[in-house]
Amino acid sequence: MRASTRLPSGAALFETAIGVCAIAWSGDAVIRFQLPESSPAATRARITRRHSADADALAEAEPAGAIAEAVAGIRAHLAGELDDLHWIPLDTGGIPEFHRAVYAVTRAIAPGRTLTYGQVADRIGAPGAAQAVGQALGRNPIPLIIPCHRVLAADHALHGFSAPGGIVTKQRLLEIERTPGFGEPTLF
Repeated sequence: MRASTRLPSGAALFETAIGVCAIAWSGDAVIRFQLPESSPAATRARITRRHSADADALAEAEPAGAIAEAVAGIRAHLAGELDDLHWIPLDTGGIPEFHRAVYAVTRAIAPGRTLTYGQVADRIGAPGAAQAVGQALGRNPIPLIIPCHRVLAADHALHGFSAPGGIVTKQRLLEIERTPGFGEPTLF
């Protein structure tokens, strides 16, 4: 019988251009990300909570290796040094297959670009499943790195965003990424 090796895990808060964010990891892979809550204490409470009935609450730890690099990349991105963040390793084990498919398509949307919920549904081979796509994105445990803010309603308007700050946060992220139609007026 092989002894099980438990991968190091933890959670950390870190300052960004938009406020205190948080990251949780297992080994070298991100398992959760948290945009700023109303206070650092609220952000800490959300990122360290138990994720499921069979999981322990995460203890705060100092990010190292790939996780420290992810934190640096996220800080730079939120400061306007755009990065698709595709290089950050994620652990999506335990996430339903449909959600993983939605997240894969969403993660491929470059900064400054958007898709509609219907377009995401079409790309995963589930035409007509725009509402299910929206529900999957509403449960996204790794926002920003899985950029659910880049998915818009069919009319390209901002309707709901489950992350802290709601639509205001979604609009701010799109502005940071210089997405046409958000922030500075365009010429046309």
